[in-house]
Amino acid sequence: MKYRRVLLKLSGEALMGELGYGIDPGVVQDIAAEVAEVVGESVQMAIVVGGGNIFRGIKASAAGMDRATADYIGMIATVMNAMTLQDALEQMGIPTRVQTAIAMQEVAEPYIRRRAIRHLEKGRVVIFGAGSGNPFFTTDTTAALRAAEIDAEVIFKATKVDGIYDSDPHKNPSARRFQSLTYSHVLTHDLRVMDSTAIALCKENNIPIMVFDLTVRGNIHRAVKGESVGTIVGGFCEVS
Repeated sequence: MKYRRVLLKLSGEALMGELGYGIDPGVVQDIAAEVAEVVGESVQMAIVVGGGNIFRGIKASAAGMDRATADYIGMIATVMNAMTLQDALEQMGIPTRVQTAIAMQEVAEPYIRRRAIRHLEKGRVVIFGAGSGNPFFTTDTTAALRAAEIDAEVIFKATKVDGIYDSDPHKNPSARRFQSLTYSHVLTHDLRVMDSTAIALCKENNIPIMVFDLTVRGNIHRAVKGESVGTIVGGFCEVS
C-alpha cells in the first residue's frame, strides 16, 4: 500500500445511491465492504461524512432559515450518516468509533484529537460527525482540518465522477480530465473540487487530494495502493 493513514471524504449524497432522499442500505454496505477490505491490509482510515442526503443547510438558508440554525441541523444529519456507516462496518467485524464535534455522549464520543489518533493506531476506523462544530463551514473544510490534525497522508474525495475536468463532462463531450493539478490552479479557476477554505488548508499542510469515482467497485482499494484512478490535487497540471 502506498498510504498507511488516509482520510476518506464521503458526501451525504454518496449514501443516497439512486434514491431521491435518505440512505440506501445497499450502498452503505458496499462502501463498508470496500473500507473493510482496505483496513484489513493494515491501513489506518478516518472518514468524514456529509449530510446532504438528509438536510442541506445552504438550501434551507436560501429558503429563509437562519444560516447558523440551518448549518447546525445539517451537522446533526451528518451524525445520522456516521452512525449508519458505523453499524455497517461493525457488522463486518471492523471496530469503529464515531466522534462528534457537537457533544452527543449517548451515541458518540466527543472529538478528541489524541483519542482519534490512538483509535487509528489500534486499527479502528474513526468517523468524524457534526462537521467542525461550527456553522458556515462545510464538511470539505472539516475533512481538510481533521486530515491535518491526525497527520493523514492523503484525502480521498469520493464522488460520482472519475476526476476533475476543465468543464462539465455531462454537458461537454469534449471536456478534458486532469491527471493532476496544483492547489493554485484549483483555486484560481474555481474548479469546485472542494471549497476554497479546504483547498487552502490542504495547500498549507501539503496534503494531496485524490478525487475519484466512488461508484466503481474497488476504487478505494486502488487509490490506497497509489494507482491512478482519478485526479490528484497537489502535484503539477497534467491533462489526460
